[in-house]
Amino acid sequence: MLDEQAFIKDLLDPKTQNKAFQTLLSSYQKPLYSHIRNIVLNHDDADDVLQNTFLKVFQHLKNFKGESKLFSWLYRIATNEAITFLNAKAKRNGMTSENFQQKQIESLKADDYFEGDEIQLKLQEAIATLPEKQQLVFKMRYFEELKYEELSEILDTSVGALKSSYHYAVKKVEEYMLKH
Repeated sequence: MLDEQAFIKDLLDPKTQNKAFQTLLSSYQKPLYSHIRNIVLNHDDADDVLQNTFLKVFQHLKNFKGESKLFSWLYRIATNEAITFLNAKAKRNGMTSENFQQKQIESLKADDYFEGDEIQLKLQEAIATLPEKQQLVFKMRYFEELKYEELSEILDTSVGALKSSYHYAVKKVEEYMLKH
């Protein structure tokens, strides 16, 4: 993408906004979908959250001050939208977030868009046992291979704390996988 500052300027200018937003969509749609899918697990839910994410991005573009990278800002919105979506869906179903997440993992087997095998399902079960923050850090680091500095901007947490969270998450996932 062009110079980020120039691109943000295009996003904010009513004359160039539509074209710039189309560029934003084409550049970030697939990576954000993958990111959201890693959190919500279900394809249809990921599509819904992705739409909500881009809607929120469009609504709040004028508030983007450039204090973080556009990438980080987009991922922060997507992450928050995914978490909010999961919590709301769990609540609507009268379940705790943990129970709802377990149900989501069980439904992965029937999901036409899930390409994993039994080991992938076990890995998802292992990840589900982690506290929410460790889940996010693990998924973003393991599946998306984001750098700690990027995670720090997205999750607004220090690099040291993220490294520690990831380390503990890996240990817990390894223990779970060995037991099951």
